[in-house]
Amino acid sequence: QVQLVESGGGLVQAGGSLTLSCAASGRYLNTYALGWFRQAPGKEREFVASITRSGGTTYYAAPVKGRFTISRDNAKNTVYLQMNLLKPEDTAGYYCAATVNVLTAPAMEDDRNYGYWGQGTQVTVSS
Repeated sequence: QVQLVESGGGLVQAGGSLTLSCAASGRYLNTYALGWFRQAPGKEREFVASITRSGGTTYYAAPVKGRFTISRDNAKNTVYLQMNLLKPEDTAGYYCAATVNVLTAPAMEDDRNYGYWGQGTQVTVSS
């Protein structure tokens, strides 16, 4: 079993950048595919980005493609989400998730396929 802890959220102006981190403990991170999801008040949780175990393949939701980058450092047991050109509509709680399943798109975008979740970190983008 793996435990996930996100950090790096905060308040930023539109056009700015933030980097979220998700540190894993309990198991080696390289046995899990990882994803980032977000949930804004009054909205359903939505897929943001995901990355395979090796880091060789990444997937992005259309609204963030070209602005966000997911990466992982298995030696540090950490996954990152670099967010650039942030927009007010990016405001949400951001959650890291892990799965032991071997998935490909579009399964990597389905939060039902992830069995482990962090507590979330808030990102607020002001206009």
